[in-house]
Amino acid sequence: MPRYPRRTFTALALALSSILARPSGSQPLDDGAGPADRSTRTARPTQGAPDASSAPRPPLASRGPQKIDPDRARAQVEQLAADIRGLGGRVGMLAIDVTSGATLAAFDPRGLYNPASNAKLFTAAAALRLLGPSYRYLTGLYGEASNGTVAELVLRGSGDPSLRTDDLWELARSLRAADVRKVAAIAIDQGYFDARYVPPAFEQQPEEWAAFRAPVSAASLNANTVLFTVRPSKAGQAASVAIDPPGFTVLQGTVSTARRGTPEKLGVRLEPNGQRLVAHLSGHIPEGGRAVSLVRRVDDPRLVVAYALKEMLQEVGIDVAGEVRLGGERQKRLLVAHRSAPLGDLLSALGKDSDNFYAETIFKTLAAETRGRPGTAEGAVEVVGETLRALDAFGEDVALRNGSGLFDAARASPEAMVRLLRAAILDPALGADFVAQLAIGGVDGTLRSRFRGWSKERAIRAKTGTLASVAALSGYILPPPGRSPIAFSVLVSDVPGKIDSVRRSIDHFVESLADELWKDARTP
Repeated sequence: MPRYPRRTFTALALALSSILARPSGSQPLDDGAGPADRSTRTARPTQGAPDASSAPRPPLASRGPQKIDPDRARAQVEQLAADIRGLGGRVGMLAIDVTSGATLAAFDPRGLYNPASNAKLFTAAAALRLLGPSYRYLTGLYGEASNGTVAELVLRGSGDPSLRTDDLWELARSLRAADVRKVAAIAIDQGYFDARYVPPAFEQQPEEWAAFRAPVSAASLNANTVLFTVRPSKAGQAASVAIDPPGFTVLQGTVSTARRGTPEKLGVRLEPNGQRLVAHLSGHIPEGGRAVSLVRRVDDPRLVVAYALKEMLQEVGIDVAGEVRLGGERQKRLLVAHRSAPLGDLLSALGKDSDNFYAETIFKTLAAETRGRPGTAEGAVEVVGETLRALDAFGEDVALRNGSGLFDAARASPEAMVRLLRAAILDPALGADFVAQLAIGGVDGTLRSRFRGWSKERAIRAKTGTLASVAALSGYILPPPGRSPIAFSVLVSDVPGKIDSVRRSIDHFVESLADELWKDARTP
């Protein structure tokens, strides 16, 4: 681990003070307006992740602060390793004292593992380093307006993963308020990203229609998903079906309303049809029952926003004569715009909620902002590596293909994860915001139901990772006053069907470290 000058420890103390004082979901430290728009500025993709074949090493004794009992740490490491071996899996872990870099506990720290969604930590750190927490995305409507008519209205996206239906309605109303009465045609400029809207490794499950596998585009809406809301009517009549966003999905089939007390049974089958999506609905819902919501990803996201915008413009009183198309790259006159929340806020979708769509979109943004449009996943891999190597937080023991860690797309060692965690928290430019985007044990995000005994101290801040046979947890144990944080990473593989048991073992290990760090400091 690199050594840091004394002034960095002072910065760490200030950052920890800010982190502990900040309530969950609050604004980032730097929450200024940021740039209204970001102009385009002008290590290759991994070809097969390395095999995780290194043999586990013996547990290492604690060499850290006296507050961590070395014998207890060794016993907990041995217990964790035995638990995972008993489940037929492999485990690597490392825990260090952040201030000194001293190892507190370790087992196979240099072995290569699939980190699953722990890969989002690399994306988040690079985004904060390159873009800053105040960076905002811009989605704009462009065109030449003359006598209330726009010959071709261009919707241009810059990669905002957070654009929602309400935001698009606001753009439509703003255009109407600008005295536009007619639009001859609508074009959508998706050129900020390349045309490969399925991220690398997502092709491993092509028939998966769940929202977590949504494709990525420069202009997206509702994270490129469709929400079906089914409400019962009177028995024997068709149920009502609302679709959000409007305009893009063609509905076929019906859902009937059954007698009260009948168990609900709904089916939805999606079928790409040209530029749009056909949804075949079937089944029944009981009279007097609750509304049922189903969310599915779209197949081709490129025209989703354009079809929705066309319908919204017509609803607000703007006549749209023509169809929608891809294009409009040369149009530069901005008519109305929507700006996202600051990046520091958006990153909580990565660290707290483990949102794959946000991660992949921000990932490509890094390439577009630094290499110029179109942003590509391959360019993002290079940018993330270059950015984090400058912090000594990225080495040969990391291999990325996408920005989310979904599917079999990454390899990293526990040592690599901890190296990143230490570099991030010790960097005054990103430390507080990086920690703030992580889930808080017992409080929020994917750790809401874990570490509940630590919710009062809000001490455990970490990123989860889960795949069919992988479980991971990497983050920090924040200390009481006068002590140094712990950075830790636990990566487990080859445990299909045993994730719950693995999580319990990981949590027990992390809690044992927290108990040692907070010894004599917790109040009943």
